[in-house]
Amino acid sequence: MATLYVVATPIGNMEDITLRAIRVLREVHLIAAEDTRWTRKLLSHYHITTPTTSYHEHNEKKKAPYIIERLKEGMDVALVTDAGTPGISDPGYRLVRLAIENHIPVTAVPGPSAIITALSVSGLPTDSFLFAGFLPHRRGARRRRLEELKTKGALTCILYESARRLKATVEDIAEILGDTELVVARELTKLHEELIRGKTSDVLRILKESQPRGEITLVVRIPEPVTEEPALKEKLTALMKEGLTLKDAVERVTETTGTARKDAYRIALMVKKELQKGGS
Repeated sequence: MATLYVVATPIGNMEDITLRAIRVLREVHLIAAEDTRWTRKLLSHYHITTPTTSYHEHNEKKKAPYIIERLKEGMDVALVTDAGTPGISDPGYRLVRLAIENHIPVTAVPGPSAIITALSVSGLPTDSFLFAGFLPHRRGARRRRLEELKTKGALTCILYESARRLKATVEDIAEILGDTELVVARELTKLHEELIRGKTSDVLRILKESQPRGEITLVVRIPEPVTEEPALKEKLTALMKEGLTLKDAVERVTETTGTARKDAYRIALMVKKELQKGGS
């Protein structure tokens, strides 16, 4: 029986492909591609003449059985996506699952991934991270999803987002996760690669002046959750007793806990009055 190869391809720069991937793409009998037009550019660049067939979310139900039959006939097949590693936010995993169910060997040919690429240059902690894919398009659903992610606490989260929705998404991140650390990775490995780093407030100021285009990967630090008012009050009291101003204490709390600035400020005013009363 033949093998299904899951082959990672460049996310931008054509040189970011392994020697093994080039060999496999040459040797298999068929390449199942999410976008055959883009894949043909890659194949042409490396003078690969292997036949291609489309396999994407709109034809997967029809195409998956066809590809499985080719594998059963002894034809090795390579699965590729538009860019990066197949199966990440695309229907590739379903073909892999179907191959496994039919006892067809599945082999990974590892390589580029926008997730790991963005994470590696973000400067944010990598000891614990979560890939959350695309956020919902609608604002209400997007905000509910961010509220869910907020409960994960103290980890780095990688998201995909369209350039068109980027500013609205960062605004929601700022309001729900607080003034946390954020990296906007745009056009990774491509000619116009850009990394925007800073707090959500810093990033928003930049986005108000220009509208980034192209492929966007977001890396955001989800702060340690402190959701109960008594806990917030205790933190703010300790900080202000250490000598921090109200403004600095609010900054610290929103940065480390993800509390909305307006909530932290309200509680800080209460703490300041109590401290003044206690000192009088």
